[in-house]
Amino acid sequence: MPTKEAEILYPRALAILEDLHKLEDELAMAGKSVTGELILGASTIPGAYILPSIAASFKNRYPGISFEIRIDDSAKVIESIQSNDIFIGIVGAQIPARKISYQQFAEDELILICSANSDIPEKIAPEFLPELPFIHREHGSGTRKNIESFLSQKEIGLNQLNIVATLGSSTAVKEAVKADLGVSIISRYAVQDELISGSVKHIDIHGLTMSRMLYIASASKRTLPHHYQVFLDSLLQQVED
Repeated sequence: MPTKEAEILYPRALAILEDLHKLEDELAMAGKSVTGELILGASTIPGAYILPSIAASFKNRYPGISFEIRIDDSAKVIESIQSNDIFIGIVGAQIPARKISYQQFAEDELILICSANSDIPEKIAPEFLPELPFIHREHGSGTRKNIESFLSQKEIGLNQLNIVATLGSSTAVKEAVKADLGVSIISRYAVQDELISGSVKHIDIHGLTMSRMLYIASASKRTLPHHYQVFLDSLLQQVED
């Protein structure tokens, strides 16, 4: 357990380190350069399917930038921001958390998919969902949180579904669906190629559209280093455009 002295020292030490980072930023700004490493947190969908192209575009504009994208579930990304491990995260749900601000980033659609070999009809009623073998995401996943919210609109709880597997990534879910282990609700971003190739099929759920927002998360009262601020401004400009 931290001592009382440590509790006094820790926040002041953080403030000193932050002042040093600000000084580095001011020196970089004086030379009008945008350089340094950008360490970003992201949930699976933005981390795997959206951020890489954005990082490439930003890198072309600012060659002195390097990227590290840490992919985890939304809850853990938010915890990393709260513990000062990262400055910015992009997540699939607004996780209730102290001193975290969220800004809308991009719209996503969740869809129900099955194997190309499945004989499930192309359109089903919501009441038919509990009869299907269902592949789910892990606790803390933004997708899982969104699914729970959408299904509740049709008075369907997660405990009513026939869960045959709980998997920790969209890639694992896709592979399980393609192998005909079951059906799953997943981001359209994650299965664009599979839908085009025909290895999975989209099942329409009558009367249920599952659109959600992806969010940029950051500490609400923290001053960002210069290169992070330039990157954040670039993201927000893309949202505006």
